[in-house]
Amino acid sequence: MNIEQLRKSRKADFGKIVKEFENTTNKPYQDDRFWKPERDKAGNATATIRFLNAGPDDELPWVKIFSHGFQGPSGRWYIENSLTTLGKPDPVAEYNVALWNSTSDDNSPERKRVRDQKRKLSYISNVLVVSDPKHPENNGKVFLYKYGKKIFDKIMDKARPTFEDEEPVNVFDFWEGANFKLRLKTVERFPNYDSSEFESPTPIADSDEEILEIANKMYRLGEFLEESNFKTYEELKNRLNMVLGEQRAPSSMSYEEEKEPTPMPVVEASTPRSVIDDDDTDMIAYFKELAEN
Repeated sequence: MNIEQLRKSRKADFGKIVKEFENTTNKPYQDDRFWKPERDKAGNATATIRFLNAGPDDELPWVKIFSHGFQGPSGRWYIENSLTTLGKPDPVAEYNVALWNSTSDDNSPERKRVRDQKRKLSYISNVLVVSDPKHPENNGKVFLYKYGKKIFDKIMDKARPTFEDEEPVNVFDFWEGANFKLRLKTVERFPNYDSSEFESPTPIADSDEEILEIANKMYRLGEFLEESNFKTYEELKNRLNMVLGEQRAPSSMSYEEEKEPTPMPVVEASTPRSVIDDDDTDMIAYFKELAEN
C-alpha cells in the first residue's frame, strides 16, 4: 500500500467503523454462555436439558440471585441485581420495608407498590443441552441456564419426594441423575412450566471419559456472586431515586459527594416474607424486554 491508497481508504474505513459502532451500541449485551429455549409463534417451547453437578470451584450446582424489576412513577425502569444476594443492605429492600411499615392498611397504595417492587429470585446452573429442536446446533453443548423457583421446586421434589414409594433422585448427578423435559407454555403473557418434568434416571453419557469431557466444559458459578457483577449501594440508590422521580439524572456529581447511605430500617415482625421474596424470575425478563423496547 502506498500513501495515496492510504488516503483514499480513510473515508471507507471510517464508514465501516461508524456502521460497526452503531451495530454494537444498538444491540443489548448478550452472554453467549447462557442458553434459553426459543418460543414458537404461540409462545410455547420444548427442549430436553440435563442439570450438571457442582464443579471443583463451586460448593453447590447452583447460585441464587435476587433482583428487582419494576417501572416507577417517572416512567423509568429499575432492573438491577439486589445487594441482598451478597447479604448486604440494598436501597430497594430498605425502601420497601419502610414503605410497608408506613401503614397498617394491607390494601393501601403503599403496600401495593411494595408488592410490585419486591425482589425476584432466580438460579443459575450449568446444563447440558440434550435436545433443542429450534437450535439443534446446541445439542451436546454445555451452557449456563437461568431459571426460577418453579423449576427449582421440581428439582427439590425429586430430591425429597412426597410419597414413600418414590425414590429420591439427585438430578445433578452425572451417573444417576435425570434429563429434564422442559415444557414452556405462555399463559397470560408469562411463561408457565407446570408441564415440565424429569425423566427416569440415566447416566449422562455412555462412558466415564465422555462424562469427564462434559464436566470439564462447565462454567464456574461463583463468578456471579462476585461484587463486580453488582452495582454499589450508592449507584443503586441513585438509580432508585431517578426511577421514583425524586431526582434528575446526575450530571457531574460523584458518588463520594452524595450523602451517606440510609441506615437499614428495622423489619417488624408483622412484615410478611412476601415483601422480601418472590419466585418469578421470568417476570424480570419480561420487564427487561419492555424496558428495552
